[in-house]
Amino acid sequence: MKKIRLVILFCLLLIFIAAFTGCSNKSIRSNYEEITPEQAKQRIESETGIVILDVRTIEEYKEGHIENSLLIPLDNLEKEAEINIKDKETPIFVYCRSGNRSVSASKILVSLGYNNVYNLGGIINWPYEIVK
Repeated sequence: MKKIRLVILFCLLLIFIAAFTGCSNKSIRSNYEEITPEQAKQRIESETGIVILDVRTIEEYKEGHIENSLLIPLDNLEKEAEINIKDKETPIFVYCRSGNRSVSASKILVSLGYNNVYNLGGIINWPYEIVK
């Protein structure tokens, strides 16, 4: 009789765990994705609400940036992201000069709970017009 109770208790415990872990209908991305300049350009032209995030320094930004991009230098990102990008479901295309800082920034954004983060890489690979 004790064995039956233990088996039942164990089964109930498994059901409880399954019900509260990973069985949600909402899929939350736990990592960022890579996006090419071509894919980004197409989405920027066809969708609204995308944040194009430049994580370079202000000096680099002044030398040239993607039109309508938001500047938050990598060193300030953890402090300023949630102030400037309130909706954690907003698509964010992250870029820097060569692609190194954009990887770091993408990881930071994901750690802050942003769910639609795309690493665009470096502006040196952006074949389209930039604003100076």
